[in-house]
Amino acid sequence: MRTTLATVALVVTSMVALSFLVPLALLLRTQVQTQAALGAEQRAAALVPATVTLASRPTDLEQVVARLNMAGRHSVHLPDGRTVGTAHAPADLLDRAVRERMSFAGAIPGGWAYLQPVPLDANRVAVVEEFVPQAELNQGVARAWTVMALLAVGLVIGSVLVADRLGARVVRASRTLSDASAALGAGDLDVRVEPTGPPELRAAGLAFNRMADRVTQLLESEREFVADLSHRLRTPLTALRLATDQVGAVAGSARVGAAIDHLESELDSIIVTARTPLSTRPLGANDGTGARDDRAVHPGRRAPEACQVSELAAHRVGFWSVLAEQQGRMCAFEATDEPTPVRLPDDHLAAMVDALVGNVFRHTPEGTAFAVSVQRTAQSVVLVVEDGGPGIQDPSSALSRGVSTGGSTGLGLDIARTAAESTRGHLSIGHSTLGGARVEVALGLAPDSRRTLGRAWRHRRRRTAKALRLSRED
Repeated sequence: MRTTLATVALVVTSMVALSFLVPLALLLRTQVQTQAALGAEQRAAALVPATVTLASRPTDLEQVVARLNMAGRHSVHLPDGRTVGTAHAPADLLDRAVRERMSFAGAIPGGWAYLQPVPLDANRVAVVEEFVPQAELNQGVARAWTVMALLAVGLVIGSVLVADRLGARVVRASRTLSDASAALGAGDLDVRVEPTGPPELRAAGLAFNRMADRVTQLLESEREFVADLSHRLRTPLTALRLATDQVGAVAGSARVGAAIDHLESELDSIIVTARTPLSTRPLGANDGTGARDDRAVHPGRRAPEACQVSELAAHRVGFWSVLAEQQGRMCAFEATDEPTPVRLPDDHLAAMVDALVGNVFRHTPEGTAFAVSVQRTAQSVVLVVEDGGPGIQDPSSALSRGVSTGGSTGLGLDIARTAAESTRGHLSIGHSTLGGARVEVALGLAPDSRRTLGRAWRHRRRRTAKALRLSRED
């Protein structure tokens, strides 16, 4: 591109320079010759009165011509054939001037001559000759042409250099964008470009950066979805392992246990792969095709319906209570009577409860008691899971995604935290009254269902109270 732009600038500037400078050079030469001819005519006209007066006295006329003569330019041709001064014009041109009694000017060998006829009487005509040397006709022309030629060359070189610099700027910006695109295609998701060059290339650079950010965001979302989905599978896998342990040594139990171990190992591999930084993995890796927040990928999709935390938590605690009874764990559940709607899908909320309760079974010894409670505040629903185990020594590290000190994948608390933040809530870790860890998850109430659900709940409570009153009267 740089060569093309430089060539175009060279051709265009050369054509412009030639179209202007060639006529200007010719006009300059013509102007110099015209000025020289006008000077010769004026000098010849100044000699005419002396010729008329002193034509009969050649000696006096010769003295006048000698005083006016400059380098032998002036001469007077008398009717008797004598010439005063230095003659340069050919005889035929002099005869024509005498015969036609008209002024003549023309190029002669060595320069240019001007002939002015001077009638002395009816039969006699003298001719005043003014000679201009060739050097005077071209005086300053060569120097002016040289200056104009240098100016044209400088103009052409300057335009080529400017075109080359502009081309280099465009090429540099295009090459940077091309290299960044190739790097992004090779899997370097951290590559970005500094928008430079013309406005169009700067806009392309900004669009590339936005695209790279969006690609990184989507791949991160898919990566988290794969890890979270794999972690969800650990809940039924844990239940299956506990159930197998309760069955005891029966035919095929060893094979079932080995299959469970293999499945758990595969899940751990999937989670580890999903947690690997995107910049170190090829884009072709199988990271999954979903996203944890469907609205982030599909903006037109409807938001999930509100679900009741107390009802769903009671259902999931009922599931875990069977395993707790088998392990000798005391399980307690307490929930508010008020409605607890949150804007979360049922499976997301169930995964959050399973992750928190599953951590109790996974990280505390058998026989450790735990409790689950659901309360409602003015703006949120608070889910609390606490146990009597050893607790969490470093809460800040436990909340880091993929970080675990207990040999697990480290995603359970992150699943709960992400679910809470999606409802504008939060998660905190503290010490339980049972002696172990206390995980408190605040979930934001569904904003568009608070009033409606509140009225429905109060209406149902009034109907229930009325039914109880009528039964007592009966």
